[in-house]
Parts: sequence; structure tokens; C-alpha cells
Amino acid sequence: MRRADRLFQIVLLLDRGRAVTARELAEALQVSERTVYRDVADLCQAGVPIKGEAGVGYLLRPGYRLTPLMFDPEELVALSLGSRMVRSWADPALGHAAERALLRIESVLPRHLRQAPGRDALLVPDFHVPDAMRAPMSTLRAGIAAHHKLRITYTRADGACSERVIQPVGLVFWGETWTLGAWCELRGGFRSFRLDRIASATPLAEHFDSTGMLARYLQAAQEESCHNTA
Repeated sequence: MRRADRLFQIVLLLDRGRAVTARELAEALQVSERTVYRDVADLCQAGVPIKGEAGVGYLLRPGYRLTPLMFDPEELVALSLGSRMVRSWADPALGHAAERALLRIESVLPRHLRQAPGRDALLVPDFHVPDAMRAPMSTLRAGIAAHHKLRITYTRADGACSERVIQPVGLVFWGETWTLGAWCELRGGFRSFRLDRIASATPLAEHFDSTGMLARYLQAAQEESCHNTA
């Protein structure tokens, strides 16, 4: 990574509203902490308002605005591929949002960068993700964002149907299937629900505290996967 790109990445990492330690920056950029100290000092001398506190980390002072972004051809290929993935594999609302975002980015690019080499050769077919897999996504995303409990009607792999109250924490795409990670109040534990088996999803008025739940769900899912493959 060029030093100019590394300095820009440091500013991006510090512009997230929380303090970031030198060790975290070093790991993210794959450099030494000494290099981070030197780079941060150079950014401060250049006028970037970085506040540092021993034992806490670095933080970008509020109100600082980055200059407009510019992308290299490889970054544009990555953005295009990501947009196509969302359009093909997510719900229509999210797909349209991805398309609008990409168009907005391309509108401010020089003409020679708007058609980066290789973009059209990266295909993202959607025929392996049925409509039933995407249908409940917008409702589930809203429940996750608002920390609302949901009442779902769910059909298990053996065909048995049940109604459950869940606390949704995340959506996971496994290549061919979407699953909803959630705390199931019926089972008293984390469960993964295939989206194409959710017949209905109704938001409830009751909120839940989602603090740390996604990390605990991922840990439970990893432990279950290791147990199944052992």
C-alpha cells in the first residue's frame, strides 16, 4: 500500500465516531505501531484534527470533512461486483439502493474510469436464489434495525409448522441460502431460520436489548458448525 493511501485509510478508520488504538490501526493496515505513530504525527502536522489520549486511542474531532473520494480501477470493479451481488441476492429495496449508490459514485468519476476493465466479465446470476428466499428480507431488516421482536410462522425441515416470537439480530447469506440469526423465545436459545421457510413475519411493539447479541449468535453458530463437522 502506498503511504498516501495508508494515510487516507487512517483518516477513514478514525472517522467512525469512536477512539481507535494504535494497535488496531496497525493490524488493520498491516504495519507496525511505530509506523502508525509516525503517520498520525504527520497527519496532525498537515492539519488533520486528530485527538489522541494515552490508553484510549485516537479520535477524529467532529466536523472534519474528507475531500471527495476517488477510486482506482480495481476498487471500481469491487464496487460494481458488490452492487450486482446485492441486486441479485437481496430484497428489491436493498437492490435498488445499491444500484442508486453505484450510479451516484459513477456520476462524479472521470469518463475513463466509468467503465473499468473486467467489470462486465464478473457475473452474478440470481436464478439460484428463489424469490421466497428474498421475500421477507425487508421486514426482517426493519426488525433488526429497530430492535423489535417479531412473531414468525416457520416451517421446519421435517414439515412441522410453528409460531415463534424471536429477537432478530442478523441476516447471513451462505452462498445459496439466506438465514436469519435470532434469539428464539420458544427454544430459549439462538437459532438460524431459513428465510424461504418463514411463511409470515409480523413486527411486535416490544423492543429488546440487542447489545452484544450478534457476537453471541455468531459464536453459537460457529460452535454448532464445529460440533456438526466433528
